[in-house]
Amino acid sequence: MAAPYPLLALRGTQGVRLCRPSAPREEEEDARGIFIPKSSQGLYKVFTFSEDGSLFSWCDGKSVFVRHTVSGKDVLSLPRPKTSALSFSPKGSYLATWETYAVTKDIPAGTPNFHIWNINTGELLTSYVHKKLSNWMPQWSGDESICSRDVNNEIMFYEIPNFKQAANRLHLEKVSNCFISPGESPFKIAAYVPGSKGGPSFVRMFKYPNLNAVGAAIANKSFFKADKADVLWNKKGSAVLIITSTEVDKTGASYYGEQGLHYLAADGGSSGVALGKKGPIYSVDWNNNSTEFCAVYGFMPAKATLFNLKCEPIFDFGTGPRNSVFFNPQGTILCIAGFGNLRGDMEFWDRKQLKLISKPQASDSTFFQWCPDGEHVVTATCSPRLRQDNGFKIWHYNGELRNTFQYSAGDELWEVGWQPFPFGVFVAKPIVKPTVSVAQAEAAKPGVYRPPGARGKPPPKKISELEPAENMKKNAVDESNLSKSALKNKRKREAKAKAKDQQSHDGALMSRSSDQRDAIAMTNYIVGGATTRQQPVSEGNADDDKKIKALKKKLKAIEKLKEQQQQGKELEKNQLDKLKTEEALLKELQQLEIS
Repeated sequence: MAAPYPLLALRGTQGVRLCRPSAPREEEEDARGIFIPKSSQGLYKVFTFSEDGSLFSWCDGKSVFVRHTVSGKDVLSLPRPKTSALSFSPKGSYLATWETYAVTKDIPAGTPNFHIWNINTGELLTSYVHKKLSNWMPQWSGDESICSRDVNNEIMFYEIPNFKQAANRLHLEKVSNCFISPGESPFKIAAYVPGSKGGPSFVRMFKYPNLNAVGAAIANKSFFKADKADVLWNKKGSAVLIITSTEVDKTGASYYGEQGLHYLAADGGSSGVALGKKGPIYSVDWNNNSTEFCAVYGFMPAKATLFNLKCEPIFDFGTGPRNSVFFNPQGTILCIAGFGNLRGDMEFWDRKQLKLISKPQASDSTFFQWCPDGEHVVTATCSPRLRQDNGFKIWHYNGELRNTFQYSAGDELWEVGWQPFPFGVFVAKPIVKPTVSVAQAEAAKPGVYRPPGARGKPPPKKISELEPAENMKKNAVDESNLSKSALKNKRKREAKAKAKDQQSHDGALMSRSSDQRDAIAMTNYIVGGATTRQQPVSEGNADDDKKIKALKKKLKAIEKLKEQQQQGKELEKNQLDKLKTEEALLKELQQLEIS
């Protein structure tokens, strides 16, 4: 039996709608594939799907509805007009609703605004007070045996179906929030505690129900510079990624504060993820195989890198105008894109071959999501980020635009979301290459405008800041297609070429005047260069040794500045002044070494 076409939910001024835009034209419900749920038109505040996509819930400003997506029948209706947030339990047995907290003269303490309902019976199981929208959503274990919520710097755990009395509590001073692992029992709990009084922040991992005993933590990762943290579990529940951020960057390099990326495994292993470029961390995503993750980071143009579980780089995707990364549900395709204030470039990569499949552009997009089939994506222009030209587009990963819907002037699109499906319903299919390659598509794009006076002349040399992916650089060879002997010969040639370059470098060094040669040789020795000149044995006093050590440190710093200057980085005035002191430092070092 063929897998169904996933529904796409839309919320805007036209109400809440459902469509199947990835379906062929002849199989759509009507010309646009759109139908409106049977409910009175009102101010639609929120919608959500259950995790398996079998249930769909929304609030129209009068009531909360739950509908079965296959039969189309309403299974629950709740008179909660002020509901502004909804959440299903993993198996769709319970529905949590949240309303804006309000205080009245008659009830100064406020009424409960957080409710949990039994979907089958419609019974209100429990109600709590949760003033803020942040962290309101209850955490569930995958089998719905455990439910947790944050209460005044304490995490309370309920063992279903008893929502009245907490079965367990996590006592950590100033604990901010917790995250229950996906996967099977025993479940792990990751709790984040922000630092105070100059102390570090930390994430501790526990195995439920052992939460408060001495030595109960099975893993711990502490870090500074963290006003808040996001914790991302992998699908197997074996490790988390921790994205830390501060409100203010004390170095002044970024207006948006500082970010850091850390790794913590359930077996106790932990590590900081070393990123190859300074700047903010825009996006991080786990592959569903739970063995790798990709991060987009660094000042624009941002860098994208694939890492393994040892936090070692697997592949460098180069730099570009991007701020988002998304694996498809099957983990076979990776999309690196730039939305929001960027131009909407999307790069679709074959994960297995690590080759670029297509590079379409979705201009003015503010939203992206993979379809559960792993082949299509939706991009949308939503209000209030952009109030003009609201609508959505359906793309295939080979770059083809399959469907588009544009809202008319005056109408707004607020929210878009695919219907989820259980893992395994859509199996991974072979990658379909586009009819036009990426290189051909780039060549077919219209060229830049050139004034009449510059036409017919050689174009000016283009200075590009973009760094290509590691397999797209000049002279890059795909080693995966080489035999063992060819790969061995390739590496021999590389070593021979490197030795030849070294020999020419040494010859150029010897051809210089003796004074220059001695100075350069000494510099190369100090910073670990190519020469093999032995260091003179110092027979001076301890003060001279300290001076020599300090001079070597300064010369090494100067050498690093030279490398940055050669790479095109613009140096500050104080750094340029430091370069001018190199000759004087070399002479002083020579005198001390001779003495």
